[in-house]
Amino acid sequence: MRIGVLALQGAVAEHIRMIEKAGAEGVVVKRKEQLQDVDGMIIPGGESTTIGKLMRAYDFIDALREFSEQGKPLFGTCAGLIVLAKQIAGQEEAHLGLMDIKVARNAFGRQRESFETDLDIKGIDKDVRAVFIRAPLIEEVGENVEVLATYKDQIVAARQGHLLAASFHPELTDDERMHGYFLDMVRKTR
Repeated sequence: MRIGVLALQGAVAEHIRMIEKAGAEGVVVKRKEQLQDVDGMIIPGGESTTIGKLMRAYDFIDALREFSEQGKPLFGTCAGLIVLAKQIAGQEEAHLGLMDIKVARNAFGRQRESFETDLDIKGIDKDVRAVFIRAPLIEEVGENVEVLATYKDQIVAARQGHLLAASFHPELTDDERMHGYFLDMVRKTR
């Protein structure tokens, strides 16, 4: 199984490490042509506006939409969650617009308000350590979206079929179970 990590910005090496720790091959994806060689894709954290601009510049928008239309799983973490969302609060245009969620950018505050906590995530047996850095929040979910985790009654992880999104950075811990959850999604779609 080969899992790509969109390498335009963000914690690419950390995601590759966690994919490999969870038992798959991690692939650094810098060109849209590489999408045909991977079974699933992770869109990492970073700055969502910058990632969106780079995705447009390198022609990834339509390519990733086609990837999704083939039923291949996508996992967005932090800014990657924003990139997947159909609606972004205070913004007219979405990036990929794939997942039926409305998100708020930097919902937990600035860099200095970053924090770590343990989360109960549906489908994972024990709490997962979650690192929140200028994290977005899922404000609303469509009827086909399953809420996987909340923090103080606010949605921080969700799934819609082959799409997975998390407000936090699972790649910044030593716990590969969130990546393992994604690998299980990929296995079931192959």
